[in-house]
Amino acid sequence: MRIATWNVNSVGARLPRLLPWLEEVAPDVVALQETKCADAAFPYADLKAVGYDAAHSGDGRWNGVAILSRAGLDDVSNVLDGHPEPRLVSAQCGPLHVTSVYVPNGRTLDDPHYAYKLAWFRALRERLEGFSPEQPLVVMGDLNVALHDRDVWDISRFDGSTHVTPAERAAVQGLLDWGLVDVEARPGKGDVPFTYWDYRAGMMHKNLGMRIDYLLATPAAPVRDAWVDREARKGKGASDHAPLVADLDL
Repeated sequence: MRIATWNVNSVGARLPRLLPWLEEVAPDVVALQETKCADAAFPYADLKAVGYDAAHSGDGRWNGVAILSRAGLDDVSNVLDGHPEPRLVSAQCGPLHVTSVYVPNGRTLDDPHYAYKLAWFRALRERLEGFSPEQPLVVMGDLNVALHDRDVWDISRFDGSTHVTPAERAAVQGLLDWGLVDVEARPGKGDVPFTYWDYRAGMMHKNLGMRIDYLLATPAAPVRDAWVDREARKGKGASDHAPLVADLDL
């Protein structure tokens, strides 16, 4: 079973790239983030035409998440207690339970959004209690956290910034402590499989990136291979994130 996660940074803008990518890579399930699309405007028909059912949660502004599946799409939910923003959607996709998440950015350490980010992580951790680490389950998406110093191109550039604080990393570790495994992609260019590169000139070419998109899986969803599709980040009209793709032994 092939799965993927991709922060598309506007599904409307990225649709001309998303549809051929789906046909070429042929994932069974895809988690999308930052769709920036209202539910009524989501391209259900276009995705259905290439074989995918879709569940979407969005309000047309800056958030929005989706699950695309050609393996089934049942028990859809977008509920995260205490957090109404469209940042989570989950569904049973054949043998695999899938959750697509777009964690709040946090902005700055003195911004209320940072406390909100940590509270959002706590709610996600509590939500996992409704499941079992023994079932095939994945949580994937843009966590807006670099779990290790090596997950940013230069940790000294992030002093006093969000994404690398002990509290944010502890929040991700809490998901792992529940029973999830951080599935790191095999290295691409350089030693670290970055998934995000700022649009500023040269960041992608110089590989000045971050690993902030994750695939967290239970041991019951064993991963045979995982890679970052850097080609999808290149060229005109690309998102600033690349897809993270994995093959599961399910």
